[in-house]
Amino acid sequence: MTVQGRRSSTFTRLLRHGFTDPSAAERLLDLPELAPVRGDSVLLDALGSTADPDLALRALVRLVEAHEGDGRRLLLDTLISAKPLRDRLLGVLGASEALGDHLARHPADWQELVTYESADLHPGVPEFEAGLAEAHDVDSLRVAYRRCLLSLAARDVCGTTDVAQTAAELADLATATLRAALAIARAAAPEDAAMCRLAVVALGKCGGQELNYVSDVDVIFVGEPAHTLVHDPSAHEDDTDASKAEAKAVQAATRLAAHMMRICSETTAEGTIWPVDANLRPEGRNGPLVRTLSSHLAYYQRWAKTWEFQALLKARAVAGDLALGRDYVAAVSPMVWQAADRENFVPDVQKMRRRVVDNIPVGHVDRELKLGPGGLRDVEFAVQLLQLVHGRSDASLRSGSTLVALRELAAGGYVGRTDAAQLDEAYRFLRSMEHHIQLFRLRRTHLVPDDEADLRRLGRSLGLRTEPVNELNRAWKRHASMVRRLHEKLFYRPLLDAVAQLAPGEIRLSTKAAGQRLEALGYADPVAALRHLEALSSGVSRKAAIQRTLLPVLLGWFADSADPDAGLLGFRKVSDALGKTPWYLRLLRDEGAAAENLARVLSAGRLAPDLLLRAPEAVALLGDANGLKPRGVKHLELEVLAAVGRAETAEIAVAVTRGVRRRELFRTAAADIIGSYGTEENPAEEDPGELVDRVGNAVTDLNSATLSGALRAAVRQTWGDTLPARFAVIGMGRFGGHEQGYGSDADVLFVYEPREGVADHEAARAASTVVSEMRRLLQLPTTDPPLLIDADLRPEGKSGPLARTLASYAAYYRRWSLGWESQALLRAEPMAGDAELGRAFIELIDPLRYPADGLSEAAVREIRRLKARMETERLPRGADPTLHTKLGRGGLSDVEWTVQLIQMRHAWEVPGLRTTRTREALAAAHAAGLISAEHTQILDEAWVLATRVRNGVMLVRGRAGDTFPSDGRELAAMGRYLGYSPGSATPGPGSSNGHSGDMIDDYRRTTRRARAVMEELFYGAV
Repeated sequence: MTVQGRRSSTFTRLLRHGFTDPSAAERLLDLPELAPVRGDSVLLDALGSTADPDLALRALVRLVEAHEGDGRRLLLDTLISAKPLRDRLLGVLGASEALGDHLARHPADWQELVTYESADLHPGVPEFEAGLAEAHDVDSLRVAYRRCLLSLAARDVCGTTDVAQTAAELADLATATLRAALAIARAAAPEDAAMCRLAVVALGKCGGQELNYVSDVDVIFVGEPAHTLVHDPSAHEDDTDASKAEAKAVQAATRLAAHMMRICSETTAEGTIWPVDANLRPEGRNGPLVRTLSSHLAYYQRWAKTWEFQALLKARAVAGDLALGRDYVAAVSPMVWQAADRENFVPDVQKMRRRVVDNIPVGHVDRELKLGPGGLRDVEFAVQLLQLVHGRSDASLRSGSTLVALRELAAGGYVGRTDAAQLDEAYRFLRSMEHHIQLFRLRRTHLVPDDEADLRRLGRSLGLRTEPVNELNRAWKRHASMVRRLHEKLFYRPLLDAVAQLAPGEIRLSTKAAGQRLEALGYADPVAALRHLEALSSGVSRKAAIQRTLLPVLLGWFADSADPDAGLLGFRKVSDALGKTPWYLRLLRDEGAAAENLARVLSAGRLAPDLLLRAPEAVALLGDANGLKPRGVKHLELEVLAAVGRAETAEIAVAVTRGVRRRELFRTAAADIIGSYGTEENPAEEDPGELVDRVGNAVTDLNSATLSGALRAAVRQTWGDTLPARFAVIGMGRFGGHEQGYGSDADVLFVYEPREGVADHEAARAASTVVSEMRRLLQLPTTDPPLLIDADLRPEGKSGPLARTLASYAAYYRRWSLGWESQALLRAEPMAGDAELGRAFIELIDPLRYPADGLSEAAVREIRRLKARMETERLPRGADPTLHTKLGRGGLSDVEWTVQLIQMRHAWEVPGLRTTRTREALAAAHAAGLISAEHTQILDEAWVLATRVRNGVMLVRGRAGDTFPSDGRELAAMGRYLGYSPGSATPGPGSSNGHSGDMIDDYRRTTRRARAVMEELFYGAV
């Protein structure tokens, strides 16, 4: 065979053994140092079995080169003759670059991998303490730690231990290391050591004995005096002595604890071990590092949040004074298992869940193994929550280990056995990935690598050898996808089992346990909730089967809202109404967006569910991609006028018109809720101003079409197709400004002109009759929401005629018009009836509302006087002026009067100001240089926020209001509508006024700034 042929054969052989760079591998195998083993196929086979044969060979060469003479011969001879040593050593070298570096620096440590006796395969804390016994300073501790880690990692990569055993061994090694570090600290400060008792309590993964290779070791320190003083409690001097002794002991313990943390955490020439993190202590990093046991208990009893008790779930005494540590764990344990009874348990849990997701950098979400969707934290969080809920009454669930707790949850019937087995498998796989990612460089990371070589090594380390990268990605995605369904699996499906008839031998939640779980998820009436679940899911019908598929997901969405009970009750009512309709459940089952949209709408407040329950078929809008888009006024008018034309009577015509209005109000409200809340797949990202404009335009268009329908119905009833007078409806106020909310009245003026050949008195009588009939028809008793017509802005107010001719309006405005009437006309716009007559009215009033050369000083003073009078006289008695959206400080009135004053002063020369819409006029004022960008933004934000609050009140309460609701659930629902996470919008502990949440604070802050701008612009110099 030629040299080239032999070379080709060698390359093929190396590739077959898993080498990716056969040229480099061949050069290394040809080194003189490896001459004794160069031709040995055993070595090549062993290298080919490692995660990364190239890495293993490079590290082996470095290790061999670090030896000379007899030492090198011993290493090579053992490598060939002892298979256990060969597998362990090469397995570590092929999986961990960091441990290969350690062996290159400390070559004799390879002998730690000599085969253990079977009894020593799984060492515990004592064995690790023996391995660290000779460590007397920072560097020697690091070397000893790596030496122990070497044998631990060897057992892991060779499959001697599974992932749970490996995690437990890592926790045991961490325990021994903390003890060794504390011993070094005590030896360096014997006076401090003699003065105090110091206990180190592990939390998190170390406390639960499920540690990673590289992870923060979370701890809490407890300190007490070394000797308890015996004194008379009534003697002040003895009390003082005891307090001083306690303070000195805590100071000494603090110095020891801080020194111990530095020993473990600092980086030296030998690297680092892992950070010791004490930030889970009372008051976090701002609190004292060491507290006495009584100080800890006082804090937990008075100040601790739910997440702090969740952190204590895994507390375990590990170092220092173990008796004191066990006393601490015994004292706090009852508090942990009472945490689910706390009033703010659900909001706190929801905050924790969101905080995890919010902390993930955007670019890391798809690679985040721990915190990302379907990641390890999802499993751990869910298991811990179930422990907190059911561990109150079932002590078997109180394990600090995730996998043990999951097994006990399944044994107790709190989780389905199949679900628990699948979750156990997924968790073990994800933890194995995490372990091997960290083992490579011994760095704290939870990101799945994106480099091809790293993925290949990771896949091979997990036993995936055919196509390591593809197999790894498939397995990872499969397990993550299963975990993403964990809330359905762990929280909601067992609730259905509790009310279902299960096969003999199957375990289900008891009624009490199901009620506890519902209560912990935020359901205020778990008994009623269980009745609804039973009514929806019981039986063997196809309908019940589909409901059993839908409900676990829906329950989660309801629980994520401010009022889960209302959501579930609403769903039952809609299902009762539509359950026999073939398309209803099929829509929810097959159109994913429809089910989630329905859940959001039903649990967001009263208005949208009330509208839906009056016409349940409108649920179809939630499954149509375009179903929630507002329909323009022209389309609405065509539908309404066509319906009126088909109706036999005016009453029927307006009933149909009001039915259209009800459906469109639901469409608008549903779109507003979903756009504000978002969905799991598409979180809310819309600009609040766009949401406000969309609602304002949609409701205004809808009311305009409704008035058109009522007008046509009133005319047809008496006159047929043609009224003796041309007739137009002019929108005023928010109606004319396209800024209406869900509960807005229709402020209008009515204008008419006699048709040719019709006498004035006949035309006047016809116009008056039409107005009266429109108002009567729109106020007929019905279940549909009313539309009230308000004509009080007409000339002479309530004393004046309801309708006037153009000439009458002109005469009045010329002789009698007041400044406020000209200001009111700024928002006048034709809305229904004769379009040409409407335009003529606008031409008539333009000179009044946009006066040539602006306003005189006297006119400006009069407007200011009226505004000041309104502020003092019109605010309702007892209303908080900082929270009233319309008349309060920085509210709608402040912004609108400021903008309207600018319009009346400058619209004659700035065409952009000639608009009925507040935000458009504000933007035009800024574009013309009349308001700074900063002031424009402040006023716009306040106006948008106040408008959204008014809309939110109507959505949540089902009736209009100008201030925040006082009911806790309604206030929470308002917060969700305005974009606040659960709990952040509601009052905090100890609040006396009920308005201490972020939402209230932000509203006051925004409107306070707007009031300052208003005072400068409105009450400032002319």
